[in-house]
Amino acid sequence: MPWLPWRKPSSRAPARSSSRALSLFVTIVLDGVGIGSQTDAALYGDEGSNTLAHVCSEAHPTLPQLGALGLGNIAPLEGVQPVSRPRASFGRMQEVSAGKDSTSGHWELAGIVLDEPFPTYPDGFPDPVIKELLVAAELTGVLGNCAASGTEIIARLGAEHLDSGNPIVYTSADSVMQIATHVDRVPVDRLYAICEAARNKVCVGPHGVGRVIARPFAGPVGAFKRLSQKRRDFALEPPSDPVQRVLQRAGIRTVSIGKVADLFAGVGFDVAVKTRSNAEGVEELLRVMREAAGAPTFVWANLVDFDQDFGHRNDVAGFARALEAFDRALPDLLKAMPGDGRLAITADHGNDPTFPGTDHTREVVPLLIVGGECGDVGLRSTFADHAATVAEYFGQHRDGPGTAIVVSTAAS
Repeated sequence: MPWLPWRKPSSRAPARSSSRALSLFVTIVLDGVGIGSQTDAALYGDEGSNTLAHVCSEAHPTLPQLGALGLGNIAPLEGVQPVSRPRASFGRMQEVSAGKDSTSGHWELAGIVLDEPFPTYPDGFPDPVIKELLVAAELTGVLGNCAASGTEIIARLGAEHLDSGNPIVYTSADSVMQIATHVDRVPVDRLYAICEAARNKVCVGPHGVGRVIARPFAGPVGAFKRLSQKRRDFALEPPSDPVQRVLQRAGIRTVSIGKVADLFAGVGFDVAVKTRSNAEGVEELLRVMREAAGAPTFVWANLVDFDQDFGHRNDVAGFARALEAFDRALPDLLKAMPGDGRLAITADHGNDPTFPGTDHTREVVPLLIVGGECGDVGLRSTFADHAATVAEYFGQHRDGPGTAIVVSTAAS
C-alpha cells in the first residue's frame, strides 16, 4: 500500500454505549472550501492559495448566517466581518496526512492519518497498469488514458467508444481511475465488473488509487449525458477503524449523505444516501435530521458542488453563488437541531478557483461548531480532532490521533 496509517495495537474490546444519551451530531463538509494555505503548501505548489478569501474578494458573496456563526472570526474575509458574540465555536484545522484529496481529507477527519499520499497520474496511467487492466477485465483496449474532464473526454471519445466498445479510461487531479461506457454499448453491470476488476486486481499496492469510479453515460453523439444516478465508486477500505465504525459498534446510528460513504468503501455507515447536488444534499440532510427522533445518530454529509462544479472549473462566481445558497439553507438546518445536538461545518481541502490550474489546494480548513459553548478553538493540529470530538460527544472511546475540541477562549 502507498501509505502507512497511524495504528495502535490494542486489546480493548469494542466500545459500548455509555449512559450519556446525547442525540445528534451532524458534520457538513463543504468540499474544497479551504481558508488559507498551510505552512507546507509550497511543497504542493499551492503557496498563496486561499479559497474563501479569494472568492470573497473577487465575487463578494453575501453570507450573513455564516458570518453570525463566526466565519469572519476565523480569518480576514472581505464582506464577512468578525462578530463580538459568534453563535458557534470557530477555528481552523490543518491536515497532517500527505496529499490534498477528498479521500485523505475525509479519512483524517475520521481519525486515520496517512504518511504518504495516494498516487495520482497527471500524464495518464503507466503502460503496465493499462496492460494489467486489459487482462484483469478481459478487454481488447481502452481509449483516452489521460487526465481530463469527464464531460470533455466523453464528448471527444464517445463516438469512437460506440464503434469499438473499448471503455474510456481517464483520471483527474484526485487519486482516481474513472472508466466511462455508453449504456447502449456496454451494459452497466459489465461496466461495474470492469471497475471491480480494476479495484481488486490492478489498482493495488503502489498503484492503489483512492477510488475507481464507474461513469456510465447515455444519449446520441453530440448530446452525451453522464448518468450520475448510476455512478458507482469502488474505494479502498480504510486500514483501521474510522470514527463512524466506532460509533456503529456502540449502537449509534450512522448516516452518510453525498459521497462520504463512497470514500470509506461504505465502512461504518448504516445508511448511505446518494445525492447529485448541494441542494439535494441539504434536502436529504434535513429529512434525516428530522427523522432522527432522539435516537443517537451521527450524520456526515458532503456538499460537493463547490469542488466539482466550481473549484475545478475556475468558476469564482459560481463558487460564490453556491456559498450564498448554503448560507440561505442554514436557518432550516439550525432549526432542525435538537437542543443538545451539535452541528460542525468544515472542509476536506481547498480548491481555490482563482489559483493557477484546476487542482485541489493544500489549505487549512474552517471549523464552526454549533451547540455547547461558543468561542475560539484556535488552529487544530490535525483534522483528526474532529473524530475525537464526535467520539467524545457520544461518550465513546477510540484509539487514534486527535484531541477532542474544547473551547479555550471565550468570545468577548
